[in-house]
Amino acid sequence: MSLVSIVIALIVVGVLLWLINTYIPMDTKIRSILNGVVVIIIILWLLQAFGVMGTLNNVGVSR
Repeated sequence: MSLVSIVIALIVVGVLLWLINTYIPMDTKIRSILNGVVVIIIILWLLQAFGVMGTLNNVGVSR
């Protein structure tokens, strides 16, 4: 994955999150949870894209 495509993806996600936060009325607690989840997902995706973290296919939930 090239650096340009990573930057474009981050810009798209940022604009979508900004649009959701600006134009969809929701409680501030729900908004902060949504922002936190998006940030965590982006961090995990970036770690995987740069090879710091292995593939996420092996991550599972034990029973």
